[in-house]
Amino acid sequence: MAKDRHQREDFAGPLRRLLLGVVLLCLVGIFLVWRIDSPRVERFRAQVIDRVVPSMDWAMVPVTATVNLARDFQSYQALSEQNRELRSELRQMRAWKEAALQLEQENARLLDLNNVRLDPRLTYVTGVVMADSGSPFRQSVLLNVGARDGIVDGWAAMDGIGLVGRISGVGQNTARVILLTDPASAIPATIQPSGQSALIVGDNSAAPLVDFLENRDFVRPGDRVITSGDGGVFPAGILIGQVAQDPGGRLRVRLSADYERLEFLRVLRHHGTETPGDPGGIVGPVRPAETAIVTPDDGGADG
Repeated sequence: MAKDRHQREDFAGPLRRLLLGVVLLCLVGIFLVWRIDSPRVERFRAQVIDRVVPSMDWAMVPVTATVNLARDFQSYQALSEQNRELRSELRQMRAWKEAALQLEQENARLLDLNNVRLDPRLTYVTGVVMADSGSPFRQSVLLNVGARDGIVDGWAAMDGIGLVGRISGVGQNTARVILLTDPASAIPATIQPSGQSALIVGDNSAAPLVDFLENRDFVRPGDRVITSGDGGVFPAGILIGQVAQDPGGRLRVRLSADYERLEFLRVLRHHGTETPGDPGGIVGPVRPAETAIVTPDDGGADG
């Protein structure tokens, strides 16, 4: 047994050397064949490539799959990073959108204020609504303008479209506006086109009542309601709203001012209607004082 093992070891060494030599010869031969620049050798190389290379596709499948897997993993990492960036940008865009909407609404309010046509003799002060102090028994808002800005009790306040209320209480830096919906509010008004006079009275509802109407037969829903200027408190011609009829048959005013979004109010400077001091001067021009005509006495009549 020991002799057989020794014989196999003696044959194994020369066999390995023989195989190594054959492999080296083959490699040298392949190298030489690939280096020889000859048409025949070129055709031979082409034939070898055509026969050997296609049959090696099966050996490249694991390598190709591994490379594709690595590329897919890199792409997934890139997509994940892009998704995180897009989510962050989306959050920023939503914040910017909300800010843009708020600015757009604010700009629309300011444009409304600028587009309202008023008597050119009237001037105004624009204030920002600081707080809504409305309650079931009182409807009012607070402005950031006051006595320092020349605000006086009783002046009219309006938004970009119609009348909102009147100043009732002035501080140094703030002023309170009693809304038309407040029960303490009663505004003299004219209904167009009939020209009927009425009083717009608040009752804590969104649509004030039309009270003290001269002749209801001349008034129809949809008629325009404006301030009449009676009493000299408000200037005439300020839009209040349109006539509407409630289910109970009472006439109300659908206010033109947007009470849901009171952000800016325009306070009109109005010092009342000037009362004439000389009514006769309005009727006609002042005539010069009459002078008496003196005729000399005829002294020779007695003689």
